[in-house]
Amino acid sequence: MCFPRVLRHGLTLVAFSLAVAASAMAQQYVILFADYGYANQRVDVTQRLRELARSNRSFRMGNSTFGVDPALGKVKTLRIHTRGPDGRTRMFEYREGSLVDGSMFSGWGGGNWGNKGGEYLILSAQYGVAARHVDVTQRLRQMAAQNSFFRMGNSTFGVDPAPGQVKVLRIYARGPDGRNHMFEYREGSIVDGSKFSGWGSGNWGNGGWNGGWNPSPVPPPVVRPPVRPPGPPTGGNPSQLTIQSASYGAGNRNRDVTARLRSMIRNGRLNTIINNTTMGSDPAPGAPKTLRISYSVGRAASQQVTAQEGSQLNIP
Repeated sequence: MCFPRVLRHGLTLVAFSLAVAASAMAQQYVILFADYGYANQRVDVTQRLRELARSNRSFRMGNSTFGVDPALGKVKTLRIHTRGPDGRTRMFEYREGSLVDGSMFSGWGGGNWGNKGGEYLILSAQYGVAARHVDVTQRLRQMAAQNSFFRMGNSTFGVDPAPGQVKVLRIYARGPDGRNHMFEYREGSIVDGSKFSGWGSGNWGNGGWNGGWNPSPVPPPVVRPPVRPPGPPTGGNPSQLTIQSASYGAGNRNRDVTARLRSMIRNGRLNTIINNTTMGSDPAPGAPKTLRISYSVGRAASQQVTAQEGSQLNIP
């Protein structure tokens, strides 16, 4: 009678050891970042996931969990991007309405993982159209303190600077390379604060930025004519738009679209929706893409624009 009890005890210890080992293996995935949405209509939810992880070992997720519906009418997924014990990246995907179990991930409850903020420091924010727009830097600071992302429009900023026209939010920021960049969001789209440094703290927008839709004043003439940036000749027109360079894609999968954008200029302006059709191809299938442009207007200083796939581009 003693042997069966010993055997059962031994089997129990083996089962327990295997469970502990499996749990340890599972928890070796370190979270890098998380996004939520459908296809390329996604928002970064790393910060919100970190908040959930601190109070829940597991949870059932959906639009109410993240406070946003980035793709109306579509069944969305949560994607958690991780690095495994072998150093390789792996993506865990959860369908809307399913249960997310944190036991798979290292340091889940501590929240000491994921990106902690973007690289672009906000200088100013303006809302409207080229002819009529308002400064909304202070209002954006208030929104950032409450939400890591939000869907924006007239009600967000409490003003309609151009009734009857589709407006855009332009966020001007300084990148890690010290150059100025412009991020543009079409009215009704989602603003994702994950790419901006110090987003939630509101410790930005105090740099005395005076750029924006209005080009910087032309400096006084000098003895030697300034070196003109590369691009097609302007013909001496002070309002001529020159696309110096442009690329479209994601990560290291990009396509040069400089010539394509130059051909789309009409009456000194570039107005287009950013998508695979207008850009001529899909250089990074399945990934949300970004258009990066360097341009100048007349003799004004060069400016940089960064706009997301699906948004409306208006230059200048």
